[in-house]
Amino acid sequence: MKKLILLLVFVPLLSFGQNYYVYVASESEDTVSLIKFDGVNAEETERIDVGFMFAEIEGPHGITVDPNGKYWYISLAHGNPFGTLVKYSTQTNQALAKTTLGLFPASMEISKATGFLYCVNFNLHGTMNPSNVSVVDPETMTEITKITTGSMPHGSRMSSDGLFQYSVAMMSGELFEIDALNLKVNRILDLENKMMNHNKMGHKMGVGDKRDTMSKMKHSKVKPTWVIPHPNSNLAYIAGNGSDEILEIDLKKWEVINRFETGKGPYNLEVTPNGKLLIGTIKSEGKTAIWNLENKKIVGLIKNTTSISHGIAISSDSKFAFISVEGIGGEPGVVDVISLETYELISSVEVGKQAGGIAFWKKEI
Repeated sequence: MKKLILLLVFVPLLSFGQNYYVYVASESEDTVSLIKFDGVNAEETERIDVGFMFAEIEGPHGITVDPNGKYWYISLAHGNPFGTLVKYSTQTNQALAKTTLGLFPASMEISKATGFLYCVNFNLHGTMNPSNVSVVDPETMTEITKITTGSMPHGSRMSSDGLFQYSVAMMSGELFEIDALNLKVNRILDLENKMMNHNKMGHKMGVGDKRDTMSKMKHSKVKPTWVIPHPNSNLAYIAGNGSDEILEIDLKKWEVINRFETGKGPYNLEVTPNGKLLIGTIKSEGKTAIWNLENKKIVGLIKNTTSISHGIAISSDSKFAFISVEGIGGEPGVVDVISLETYELISSVEVGKQAGGIAFWKKEI
């Protein structure tokens, strides 16, 4: 009997043995929230003001954590006229340095190979001309160069080895591969069904190259919003926000090898670190979808807490997905926590308005 009592007391204590931390940006409040999740409940432990202009909302959009976990970075999309990248300490959550980027900087990530930060400049309110990717040395917070890509580049991620940066351009409907070492575009893949791929025409670009007239004028039907390379295979997955589908890309052959339907408006995608699951926010339906990548079958479809599902962060142990949900109008944003073992929503916590960019920081025992 004593052994049974001790066992019952000990088991629940194990569920509180690990804490997970994520940062989430609230675009309409100029704040970033630090969320702690203990395996059962999520809570906001700190809300950090990240705006610098008191009379204007600067729109924190993209967020990323340095691979060493010591710093986090936020892109402020609005400016006069350009946006800003700001570096923060994860220990104090105090701003350390900032630098100017391009028009409406959005998603970003730091290469494990070069240590440079690569941030796409979305150019939301500009003309439909090719935009670019800013390359920043985060040590000195200096923009090294801008690499020309497509029209309205949005979702971007590094390969797991840090040697390549991938981004998609919403309006020109293209996937770009940037050589992280040489700072040049290696290949361009046109994602439209009936369009010829640039790489098959032998098209390569260097820093500052001009794009052709076709790319400037075309408005994509696929409207890709996100790309995520697989962590341990030559594959990548793209959210076709306009065509309501996921595109599977063979990075070696540099071609679309599969398309599978989603709900309306897939927006952001992430693959679990173990490579088994693909998670996608279905923005127009307020849902999160989970696919088994072995057979491309959907294994979970979860209704999010409020109406507009946005960003995704995955825990380093592949057990949990953290979903930022924008809300509508004056509603607060929300971070939903989904179990990737039971495919259920297990906790939620309110944050600032229009929750968007979200990044996993660490797991601690």
